[in-house]
Amino acid sequence: MTRRSHYRSLSEINITSLVDVTLCLLIIFMLTAPYIQGGVEVNLPQTETRQIVVEEGPIVTITKAREIFFDEDSVDISGLTDRLTPFLDRKDEMPVYLRADEEVPYGFVLQVMAAIERLGFSNLSLVADPELGQADRP
Repeated sequence: MTRRSHYRSLSEINITSLVDVTLCLLIIFMLTAPYIQGGVEVNLPQTETRQIVVEEGPIVTITKAREIFFDEDSVDISGLTDRLTPFLDRKDEMPVYLRADEEVPYGFVLQVMAAIERLGFSNLSLVADPELGQADRP
């Protein structure tokens, strides 16, 4: 006597667990994304600053070892002027942000500032970390 199985194979894929894992990953990325800051890591000086106004513009960073970065690319002072030339048509309204490690000598920061200002950029903004407790002020 032969018994035949009356069960059919299940050919559908159960995607419930796949959706659960995907949603968990999405939530993790949404929570961690604001804490990830791109760019070169430097210790910015802490100071009392004015209200933060964010506008698009190139970022120049000076590290503790006196390395100059345009956005995330390493350049020297002459290379910095080459990288800023495409922005010359909007030099009056576009800000250039200068981030310098707090241990970089003042004279070196002035040399970089002078190179930027020689091109005609009048809106040069120095970036600093706000003092502790300043976020609580109005």
